[in-house]
Amino acid sequence: MNQKTAKVIAWGAFALVIVLGECWPAQAQDSKGPYPSMAPLEQYLMDRDAEIAMARSAAPEAISRDADVLVLGRHGYETAVKGKNGFICAVERGWMGPFDGELAANFWNPKLRGPLCFNPPAARSILPMTYKRTEMVLAGQSKAQIIDGMKTFVKQELPPLEPGAMSYMLSKEQYLTDSAHHNWMAHLMFYTPLMDGAVWGADLSKSPVMLNPQFRGAPEPIDVFMVPAGRWSDGTPDPVKPD
Repeated sequence: MNQKTAKVIAWGAFALVIVLGECWPAQAQDSKGPYPSMAPLEQYLMDRDAEIAMARSAAPEAISRDADVLVLGRHGYETAVKGKNGFICAVERGWMGPFDGELAANFWNPKLRGPLCFNPPAARSILPMTYKRTEMVLAGQSKAQIIDGMKTFVKQELPPLEPGAMSYMLSKEQYLTDSAHHNWMAHLMFYTPLMDGAVWGADLSKSPVMLNPQFRGAPEPIDVFMVPAGRWSDGTPDPVKPD
């Protein structure tokens, strides 16, 4: 999978963002792109049962049936289902993508939905970033304010990255891009400290490993390596093949 293909995921799955209602401050806007400002919050919320089902579809049923399930409410993520295996499934919105540049084209896109299921190490050391960004977005902060807030959060509150942190993203229901192939591909994500993608052989010809430009130290000191899974969470084949 080449770098161009890898960018698709950042435009979608991790470019997921909550837009605040019309009464929220107007500072959280972009001057360019198809989604230049925040839409009303209602466009980012889902029916509770539908969101639970979508979140669970991120991983095989043997995992997600015993996982905690989060849903997005007006004040942040809430635990809708309490599990027992340490996994946490949720549907992320666009604010988890890059803040600036080409890859931020869908930052405010209200259609984007990224179901994923964090394993226990990722639930403890990666999911806190989702909580924090969500908190600041729902408070009506601008991108610049969120970046500053995340820098402080990383230095003072973010738990150390745990070895083995990964997540499943195998949902057929994911909406990661406005292009015709909305659900892109079934894949796994592995979280590491910042490093050269060559260590994983990422983005080389015929390599199945892709380096996702989700964080890259701007400002979170995390890299995300993605590997196609070949099957959706229901076991049906995903025909997408690396270039």
